[in-house]
Amino acid sequence: QLQLVESGGGSVQPGGSLRLSCAASGFTLGSYNIGWFRQAPGKEREGVSCIRSRIGSTYYTDSVKGRFTISRDNAKNTVYLQMNSLKPEDTAVYYCAAVVSSKVFRPCAYVPQYDYWGQGTQVTVSS
Repeated sequence: QLQLVESGGGSVQPGGSLRLSCAASGFTLGSYNIGWFRQAPGKEREGVSCIRSRIGSTYYTDSVKGRFTISRDNAKNTVYLQMNSLKPEDTAVYYCAAVVSSKVFRPCAYVPQYDYWGQGTQVTVSS
């Protein structure tokens, strides 16, 4: 069974850090482009970051540039999202998603292109 599982969420104070993990089972994550999304209550799902499979290029939405870093460890079949200098507006459920790299890759934030989604992990930033 093909599955993505996120972990690493939690509650932190503003300025704190968290590292989210997205672990794949049933398929090789290295052959997929991976995106991180978030959804706050009452808001649409937002593309946060993505990393390409073959060329390794990365993308960040403007609001997280310089604070978040996406990376992948193909040996562990896992993609990470390091989040530093967290702000209250980063509070959301964070999801990872995967699309096979043989497909034409649309803009990172294009939700319908992703084939697999995790269940999400809650990130809460509050004092």
